[in-house]
Amino acid sequence: MKFKLKISVFTFFLFLFVGMNVSQAQDPTAPGTDVTESGESTDDEDKYIPLDGIVEKTLITERRVLPYQPQREADIFWEKRVWRVIDVREKMNKRFVYPRRYFFDIIMDGIMEERIKAYSINDMDDFSEELSKDEAAALVSEVDTFVSFDPETYEETIEVAYNDLNPEDIKRYRVKEIWFFDEETSTLQVRILGIAPLKEEYDDQGNFLYELPMFWIYYPDVRELFSREQAFNESNDAGPMTWFDIFEMRYFSSYIYKESNVYDRKIEHYLQGVDLLLESEKIRMSIFNFEHDLWEF
Repeated sequence: MKFKLKISVFTFFLFLFVGMNVSQAQDPTAPGTDVTESGESTDDEDKYIPLDGIVEKTLITERRVLPYQPQREADIFWEKRVWRVIDVREKMNKRFVYPRRYFFDIIMDGIMEERIKAYSINDMDDFSEELSKDEAAALVSEVDTFVSFDPETYEETIEVAYNDLNPEDIKRYRVKEIWFFDEETSTLQVRILGIAPLKEEYDDQGNFLYELPMFWIYYPDVRELFSREQAFNESNDAGPMTWFDIFEMRYFSSYIYKESNVYDRKIEHYLQGVDLLLESEKIRMSIFNFEHDLWEF
């Protein structure tokens, strides 16, 4: 009698357990099951995205950029404006054309999202004329017209095609900066003012004509944005490096093509070839020699 009672109790709980599982499997709103608007259930495993690395990297997103140190005009007794060219085809500058994230794409995305202001190119490079988002977008899109024929009616129609600029076609950038000597700290310092991508122009036969700057961006306004954009670090994949670090630490190769002068002319206007690079190096050394000559030993 006791044995039969035990079997009955065991059977009762067995059927109760099985019934609960069956009802939960048939109920799409049961806990642990996701339901879409159409009534179809989706598993939690479908939302899983593998981590491309060992840990989730948040150092770049958590870092903060300090503002420039306040500077008094009376403490600056000497300064020199220079314009540089960064050629992305040089080995040290290859990160500018890193295929996963071109530097030009960072600039254009910032302009389209209205986080970066673009300024028109003028003779003074003084960031006085701001470009709208549409005006900046027009600079990276070329409009071509061509004639098409209908094979049945032989009707001629003119169509318009928009060709977006390939980021790989931007081979050089201009950088405007100021070197100055601060009397308060007795140090020679540099401030980058602007960056401008250069676009090459060709004729109908594909022959190179010239290159022109597309627009300027004001560097002090984009320091925060550049500190959120990761740059490729060829020495260590685990060491986060941003475009803010690249420009602040001057981790790029460049040469001077113009200095402030009474004629407001570039070096290429009076020198060519190797002499141009030698004159560029001469200007660079004159800046550092100026600081050196201020000291007495």
